[in-house]
Amino acid sequence: MLSKQDIEKIEQRGSSVDQVVRDIDFFKSGFPYLKIVSAATPARGIQVLDEKRKSDAEQRYYQYRGDICKFVPASGAASRMFKDLYEVIPLLERGEDIIPGSEVERFLNNLEKFPFYEDLKNTGLCDFSNSLSVLRALLGKHGLDYGSKPKGLIKFHKYTEVSRTSFEEHLVEAAMYARGNDGISRMSVTVSAEHIEAFKKHFEDVKLKYMNRYSVIYNVGFTLQSPNTDTIAVDMNNEPFRNSDGNLLFRPGGHGALIENLNNLDSDIVIIKNIDNVVREQYLSETIRWKRILIGVLAGIQEKIFYYLNRLDGEYSEDLNNEITLFLERELCVTLPPLPEDIVKDFLKAKLNRPIRVCGMVRNLGEPGGGPFIVFDADGSTSPQILESAQLNMEDSEVKTMVLSSTHFNPVDLVCSIKNYRGEKFDLHKFVDSETGFISTKTIEGKKIKALELPGLWNGSMSQWNTVFVEVPLITFNPVKTVNDLLRKEHLA
Repeated sequence: MLSKQDIEKIEQRGSSVDQVVRDIDFFKSGFPYLKIVSAATPARGIQVLDEKRKSDAEQRYYQYRGDICKFVPASGAASRMFKDLYEVIPLLERGEDIIPGSEVERFLNNLEKFPFYEDLKNTGLCDFSNSLSVLRALLGKHGLDYGSKPKGLIKFHKYTEVSRTSFEEHLVEAAMYARGNDGISRMSVTVSAEHIEAFKKHFEDVKLKYMNRYSVIYNVGFTLQSPNTDTIAVDMNNEPFRNSDGNLLFRPGGHGALIENLNNLDSDIVIIKNIDNVVREQYLSETIRWKRILIGVLAGIQEKIFYYLNRLDGEYSEDLNNEITLFLERELCVTLPPLPEDIVKDFLKAKLNRPIRVCGMVRNLGEPGGGPFIVFDADGSTSPQILESAQLNMEDSEVKTMVLSSTHFNPVDLVCSIKNYRGEKFDLHKFVDSETGFISTKTIEGKKIKALELPGLWNGSMSQWNTVFVEVPLITFNPVKTVNDLLRKEHLA
């Protein structure tokens, strides 16, 4: 299956031949479905905080003295944002009309409301009476080239005198809740190699404005997804796919590959939030408050876990073991299997001594699918997990009933602790469930192929983390998936 030359090139990439063979086996067998206990709900698995608990968590945030870093995955191109606009261009070129009531018509009718309207005018390429001219000026390489830019460099919000990109809105947020005692707001932004220089230049252009406005110092690093996390592609017969030059085709392994970037951070707490989930500044107060609450909840859980781990370093105590078992059950939804008495202490220590994450969860608006669940683990215990629908056997009526009973979904609102009770960094690779992942179908050079994505960053890549789900309000979740999402009130001037 793999020639000597293939093996040499795999090793030159920093990849493992064993992993490539393992990935090919996954294409053949698929990934096993996860066995779930139930959907996580306010009845069990999702904490709904009352005002006192919110206030207590905020106080813990203000008392926290560790380093905080915001981690923003931002390597995706904005092309999907403009999918409807791209699809109508060939129709307009053939002389056809835009469908009345379509998303494209809505976009064109509201053009002046978008924050990039003035930039469109300034291109000098735009005849606003001609729809095709507008779309070419917006998406084409001789115009704004928005179709090939990353979302982080797209203007999202118009203010009185300026417009802000989504990256700039993340800088504003970071000044509010990711600022250390030294006055430094730290951010780590993952970008693609083709856009890293543009991101660096954009940051240099705007940083002084926000540093002066919010009396903050920024420490922003841009990182690339490592090529050795790319995964091999196969044809529809599960044989390694080769490009026209005969070389094996490797593709980016999805956001699960970013566990590598996360593992390189040295902060005590890391906040994870997607690049497109931002709002205009006047709607920001709830987002800031809830991020501080989540950090405070994490600090409280971390304090308890570290307390128990320090006590476990001492003499054996059956009362302590029972207390920890109850804590795991009540606070972390971890139910232990029956255990021989001589391994209980070590088992408890292994369960406690791992990375921690507190995940904001938003009320489900009626679309069942991936979200927070309680699952059975390989060791016989249970744990809370964020699952995608592809990880569940929807042909199983019992599973389908559990999914339909789910009350919340995952907005990617995570606050993470990545150091242990001795202040040492965890090796995050050790807590990945390598038996999870996703397989999709793509078209390359006119041929269908299968692509494999690594265990998702907040799915299988964090499968063995200690996890707490907390309900957060819908205002904290405002992603921009299509350009017309910018017409929602949270984004509109």
